[in-house]
Amino acid sequence: MLKVFGGPGRYFQGPGALRTLGESAGLFGRRAALVIDSYVYGVLHERLVDLCKPANVALVPLIVEGEMTPDTIASLRAQAQTQSVDMVIAVGGGKALDAGKAVAKAQHQHLITVPTVASNDAPTSKNYVLYDAHHNLLAVEHMLFNPTIVLVDTEVISTAPALFFRAGMGDAISKKFEAEQCFRNQGQNMFNAASTLTAQLIAEGCMRTLLADGAAALDAAGTGRPTAEFERVVEAMILMSGLGFESGGLSIAHALTRGLPRIPGIGQALHGLQVAVGLLVQLDLEHRSDTMLDELLAWYAQVGLPTRLSELGAASAIDDAVLHEAAALTLAARHAANFDRGLTEQELVDALRRR
Repeated sequence: MLKVFGGPGRYFQGPGALRTLGESAGLFGRRAALVIDSYVYGVLHERLVDLCKPANVALVPLIVEGEMTPDTIASLRAQAQTQSVDMVIAVGGGKALDAGKAVAKAQHQHLITVPTVASNDAPTSKNYVLYDAHHNLLAVEHMLFNPTIVLVDTEVISTAPALFFRAGMGDAISKKFEAEQCFRNQGQNMFNAASTLTAQLIAEGCMRTLLADGAAALDAAGTGRPTAEFERVVEAMILMSGLGFESGGLSIAHALTRGLPRIPGIGQALHGLQVAVGLLVQLDLEHRSDTMLDELLAWYAQVGLPTRLSELGAASAIDDAVLHEAAALTLAARHAANFDRGLTEQELVDALRRR
C-alpha cells in the first residue's frame, strides 16, 4: 500500500491573519461565494467586504442554516451555480466550513477557510460531514483536495467561548493515539493509503504541545487577547491535529462518534468532548502498560475535559440494548478497523460501561 501525505496549500496563523483575505482571494478571481452562518455574517460581513474591496473581489453570501443535511447542501450548491462565482470562502465554525467544502467540491473551485472557533480541525481537511434533520450522522464526504488556503486569525478565535476551545483540545488530543494505532496495524488514513512517518511525528507533536500549553492557553480563550501559549495550542488543534488525523489515520476514539450519539443525552455534546471520552475508551481497550492514561487523566482534570459518559449528558444507568446499538455502529465505522485486534461488540459495551 502506498503512503500518502496531504494538507492545505497554504496556512496562515496569527493576530490579524484575516487581513490577508483580499490578497488571497484575489489570486482566484473577482467573485467569491461566501459560505457563512447567520450569526457570523452579522458580526463579520461588513469587515469581510471591506477586506476584499482592495482586491476587487465581490462577496456573494450563502447563509448556512440548520443541520448539514443533503437538502441543505443541495440548496447551497444550487445558489452558487446561479451566481457565476470564481471561488468559495467559508467563514465560521465547523458547520459553515463543511458547507463551504461541499459547495467548492460541486463547483470544482478553490476554497479558502476562515475558522472563527478552534473547536475542531475542520479548517485544514478535505472531509465534511452530512447529518439528517435529527443530527444523526449520515456520511463523511471528501473534496478531491484540501482547502487551498487556511486563514486562522487568533484575535478572532480568542474571542470565542472557552467551551469551544476545550472541545478543540478534546478532539486534538486523540490524534497521536489514533494515528499510532493506524500506523502499527497498517491501516488506511483518510487518503485510503498508508500513513507516513511525518504524519505520526506531527500527531505526537500535537499531543506534546497540548499537554505542555493547554491549560495556559485555555486561560486566554474568550478574552480576545491571544498569548504565546494560545498561539501554540491553536496551531496544534487546527494544523497539527488536521494533518495528524488525515494523513496519520483514525481509530476507535473517532469511530465512537458514530455510536455515542445513540445514547440518550449525548447527541448534542460537542464533537471534541465526545472524542475526549472516546479516547479514554480506546486506551482502556489497548490495555496499556505505560503511565500515559494517568498523565492524560491529570491533564483532563486541568483543562476540564469530560471523562465519563454522564459528563456528556448520559443517564447514570444506560439500557444494555442502547449500549449494544452504540457499539455495533462504532464497529461498523471504517476507523474501527485501525485497531490492533478485532473487537467484539461485547468488549466495546464492557469498556463503555467502565466509563
